[in-house]
Amino acid sequence: MLLHPLIGPFLPGTAFCIAASLVEYFLGLAPALAVMLLGLGIADYLFVPPYATITVFNQADVVLLFSYPLVTLLVIVLIERLRRSQCRAELIASVAQSRYEMLLRHDNERMLARRAVDETHRLLRHLSHHHRTFVFIQALERNALRPLDDVKPAGTLPRLPNEIAPGPRFADVDPEDVQRLSKALLPGSHRVRLRSGDGLSRLTECVCERFTTHAGDFLVLRIGA
Repeated sequence: MLLHPLIGPFLPGTAFCIAASLVEYFLGLAPALAVMLLGLGIADYLFVPPYATITVFNQADVVLLFSYPLVTLLVIVLIERLRRSQCRAELIASVAQSRYEMLLRHDNERMLARRAVDETHRLLRHLSHHHRTFVFIQALERNALRPLDDVKPAGTLPRLPNEIAPGPRFADVDPEDVQRLSKALLPGSHRVRLRSGDGLSRLTECVCERFTTHAGDFLVLRIGA
C-alpha cells in the first residue's frame, strides 16, 4: 500500500512477485504457488483501477492476469531449479566427504595392520637372535599369548600364571624374582637373581622390551648383553 503511489497501476503485482520468490526460496514450490495465486487476487482487487471492486473487467485486469503469473512463474521455476541443483551439489559433497573419511579410515587400519605385522616380525627375529638369553615373555592381554605357542622353545616349562611364557633361562631365575617381575614388569633394565653353572645365584642385568603386535602387547625379558 505504501509503494502504490510510486509504482501505480503499471506494476501492481511487483510486491507479490517478490513475496512469492522469497517463499519459494525458503519454503518451496507449493507455498510459492499459493502466494502467487493469493497475490493475483489481492493485486487485482486493491491495486488495479477501479479499486476495491470486482464487477469491472478491463484491459488493466487482462495485463495483470497475463504478466504477473508469467513473470512470477518464471522466477519461481528458476529459483526451484537453483535450489534443486544446490541440494544435489550438497548431497554429492556429503557423499564425497563420507567416502573420503572411509578411505582415511581404511588407510589408517592398513597402516596399523602393517605396523603390527612388522612388529610381529621384529619380535620373532628378536626371539631367534636372543634365544639363549631369553628368560620369559609376558602378555599384556589375556588372549595375546596364544600365537606364542608356535614360537615357544621346545622343552620349556608349562605356561605360568599372569600370562607368562617361559624361556630357556626361566628355570635359572629365582622364584621370588619371577613373582615380583610378573606383577610389575616394565620396559627397561632389571636386576634378576640367576643361578649359574656352580649352582649359586647372582644378580644379573636383564633387559625388558615391549612389542606391539596384532595379537596384543608383549614384554620380553632377556639377559642383557
